[in-house]
Parts: sequence; C-alpha cells; structure tokens
Amino acid sequence: MEDVAVLNELEGNLASLFDRHLGMTKEWFPHKLVPWERAAALNFDQAWSGDRLPLPDAVRSALFVNLLTEDNLPYYFETINRVFRSEAWDAWTRRWTAEEMRHSIVIRDYITVSDALDPDELERARMGQVSLGQVPQPESVADGLVYVALQELATRISHRNTGKLLDDPAGYAVMARVGADENLHYMLYRDLVSAALELDPSGTVCAIERQVRTFEMPGAGIAGFTKHAAAIAAAEIYDLGIHHDQILVPVVLRYWKVEELTGLDDEGQKARDSLINRIERIGRIAKKRAAAKPEARAEVSAPA
Repeated sequence: MEDVAVLNELEGNLASLFDRHLGMTKEWFPHKLVPWERAAALNFDQAWSGDRLPLPDAVRSALFVNLLTEDNLPYYFETINRVFRSEAWDAWTRRWTAEEMRHSIVIRDYITVSDALDPDELERARMGQVSLGQVPQPESVADGLVYVALQELATRISHRNTGKLLDDPAGYAVMARVGADENLHYMLYRDLVSAALELDPSGTVCAIERQVRTFEMPGAGIAGFTKHAAAIAAAEIYDLGIHHDQILVPVVLRYWKVEELTGLDDEGQKARDSLINRIERIGRIAKKRAAAKPEARAEVSAPA
C-alpha cells in the first residue's frame, strides 16, 4: 500500500491508542527526581575525577550513551514528522516530543549533580552528536513504525538495566521513570504495527524484516560508540542476547505473530522466511557469545 493510504487507514487506530496512552501516562516532574543536595559539593574549577560517585566504566558508558541518545531528539522528531504527516499524527508527534524532552533534562541533571561523568567531555560529545544529527531514515511508514517500536523497547531496556547497576536509589528512580515513559511509547507503536499487519500484511512483514536486519542499538553515531557499546554489552546492560530474548522473540514472533500470518504474497512470504531464519541465527550467535569472554559480546547485531 502507498504510504498516504496506510496513514489514512491507521488514523482511527492512532486515535484510540493515543487516548489509551493519555489515560495511562502519569504526570511527573524532572526537578523532583534530581538529588539537588549533591550539587553543594560541586566544584567545576577542579578537574573531574569520578571519585564522588564510584561507578563501573560500563555504567558510565551506559549513562553517556543513554543521555546522548535522548539529546538527539530534534532529529528523531524531524524524521517522525517527515514520515508520519497528517493532523492526527502531528498531534501525537508533538505529545511524544514533549514527553521525550524530559528524559534528557532529568538524566543530565542527575549526572551533573552526582558528578557521574566528566561534564566537559559530555558537553563536547553532545555538541558533536547533535551537530551530526545521525538517526535512521526509514523508507516507508511501515518501516518507521517498526523501527520506533523496536527502538523504544530497546531504549526502555537499556535505561532500566542501567538504573539497576547504579547502586544509587536516586539514579535508579530517574532511570526507572524514563523507562516507564519509553514503555508507553513502545506499546503505542507496537500496536500500530499490529494494525498495519492487518491492513497490509506483506508490506509490513517486509518492513519488519528490513528493520530487524539493519537494527542498531540506539545511540549509533555517538563519538566512541563502538567502545561504549562493547562495555555496555559486556556488562549485560544491552547485548545480543537481550536483543533476541527481550525484543525479537516476544515482540516479532509472539506479539506480531509473524509465523502465523496468512495472505502473504510471494515477496511477503520470502521476507517472513528470511526474518525467521535471521531471528533463529541471532539466537544461536547470542548463546555462543554468552558463553564466551565478556569482550566477545560487544556487537548488538548479528553478522550479516
């Protein structure tokens, strides 16, 4: 189906899912989650040492990547606003943007007052990341919906797992709150993909196959990303096994039920076969990496 037709047909689904979202979301305030009392001991004239909040390097890498990913919001908005264009979609996109903007605010304030990262290095990296503006560019509405569903869930998992390893109640509360937002966003996009599968099963399966095949951990494009991703994977904050067990199997296979779809054309059937084979292959590779040394877990995506 043409993108305009897909958008028009999905507007009713979006309206009901948007209403559900508004009914489930809770008002919260970034400034109330930040432990501001820690700021009294800050001295930005001194060289950063990391001594005030001892953390494993992997957790610092995760905070670094998580925050810079949230900082790239203008370009995620630009992409979503380009792909999903109508009055109804515009209303959702604006609401999504307003909610997402809180994430970088609260994570940065927490990091700053806790002295968790070198603030000078972080600001240089933010300037570089936002100046680059690298984000995926889906080729169709279906691709866009699939990507944001997978991306929002991956981000939720990364935030929550980072919070668990902080060993700091304030940090855990921040990351859990952000993760809760990401989960609601994931649910809306996930269910829009389900609706798209009913509307255009073959086209949507082809989009799922493309997005699973090309998926990158949120944050790709950040300076030093490969090094940070390796540390994050080694600490099991987000690795190939998590990608397989907590995203591909429960969402693609169980929730979207791609193996049970009927009415696929030849292209859709071929894409489904390739998709299922790829997920099985990712699972095998993930198991091998889990049994290997931590540094072997660095890649999130399976080899092509």
